Amino acid sequence: MSDTSTSTPPHLPPETTPRTPWLQTLRVYLEPASLRMLTLGFAAGLPLLLVLGTLSFRLREAGIDRSTIGYLSWVGLAYGFKWVWAPLVDRMPIPLLTPALGRRRSWLLLSQALIVAGLVGMALADPRHTLGPIVWCALAVAFGSATQDIALDAFRIESADANHQAALAASYQTGYRLAMIWAGAGVLWIAARAEVAPAVGQAVLQGVVQGAAQGAVAYQNGAWQTAYLVMAASMAVGVVTVLFSREPAPVALPPAKNAAEWIQGALVEPFADFLRRYGWHAALILALIAVYRISDVVMGIMANPFYVDMGFTKDEVAAVTKVYGVVMTLAGAFVGGVLSMRFGVMRILMLGAILSAASNLLFAWLAGHGHDVTALIAVVSADNLASGIASAAFIAYLSSLTNVSYSATQYALFSSMMLLLPKFVAGFSGDYVDAFGYAQFFTSTALLGLPVLVLVWLASKVKTVPSA
Repeated sequence: MSDTSTSTPPHLPPETTPRTPWLQTLRVYLEPASLRMLTLGFAAGLPLLLVLGTLSFRLREAGIDRSTIGYLSWVGLAYGFKWVWAPLVDRMPIPLLTPALGRRRSWLLLSQALIVAGLVGMALADPRHTLGPIVWCALAVAFGSATQDIALDAFRIESADANHQAALAASYQTGYRLAMIWAGAGVLWIAARAEVAPAVGQAVLQGVVQGAAQGAVAYQNGAWQTAYLVMAASMAVGVVTVLFSREPAPVALPPAKNAAEWIQGALVEPFADFLRRYGWHAALILALIAVYRISDVVMGIMANPFYVDMGFTKDEVAAVTKVYGVVMTLAGAFVGGVLSMRFGVMRILMLGAILSAASNLLFAWLAGHGHDVTALIAVVSADNLASGIASAAFIAYLSSLTNVSYSATQYALFSSMMLLLPKFVAGFSGDYVDAFGYAQFFTSTALLGLPVLVLVWLASKVKTVPSA
């Protein structure tokens, strides 16, 4: 695998390309670029749960109502608007850092510093007193994480040719999901171990106030503080990788004579290039991107409050949803990457869409089944396997649409659109659950996936168009 960029935008190999032998296909995961994407994927995956899924568990345990938790998920809209500042990440140098590290690595390092600062702030905040500080720190983490994603997507796309993009996507997803184990199971495990047993009288009083039927230890902010500080320290994995990685060969950019030319090249041209290459098909492609993950994203916001309300303990949630489930996502990402390289991305994109929507129905069944760890293992494992397959194929598909000359900006546009509508809809998930219950909520999220199947079929008819 080459660390130099190509002169044409990454695009999918034709479906008629001779199939690569299985051994050679699997060996790609041991190449340096794949291993770098493994650790950088870890740095990318770590912040997400800490401002969304794990945070919702923490807030629910602290007694915050479901509607508020749903609205607070709009913190994740930072990921949906990252295309706004992506042109700056794509082209603007950072004083001192860029001359020393290069354009991609300097932005990666700066964004990682912001993530660490935000996580420390979230650790020190107590949601029982006021939500303001924890919300602002979560916004900082989300902004830093979204910025890291912009630079990292460009770094990944520029680090290999088109034939290796599916492998890099699978390696990225593997690192990403390993981070989700740590930011999900790890943070719950640390928080559970850091809890201090209260006095008997205090325990009884807190149990009455917070709902003794849950069977959980009363909320202790000190335990969560310890857990979040450990998460902040874990970002060192990404920092070290950035410092010891090589900068991809820079894409030559025409010098701008004035501010108007810079704006044209940085802001206008990346979007104009995509529209020129795809014409009216661009609307179809963008529609698919906007809704492909809607079933998973909308359902995911209420998953952790669901576990708390069903009476699952921190250790049960950590072991099942953040270990068994994430391991199955890793398997799905691996399978999705291999199958995409062997059978074509669009076929696996359709398979992932079908599995992702159908797996949400299992949660609807679990809502009526009750507290059962074995059933939780089966449901979460199936759901995460489907998610891994869909994610690997989808990342490869997005990469195929990107012109390497505008890799950060165009990929940010695609990945932003992937989250914008789902995150907005997810903000109302708490209200929906309060009105109709968990079972109907999960069934509705499955139905949201039906239009996706039509869009994948239509998009499969559109050929990837290289730049002129």
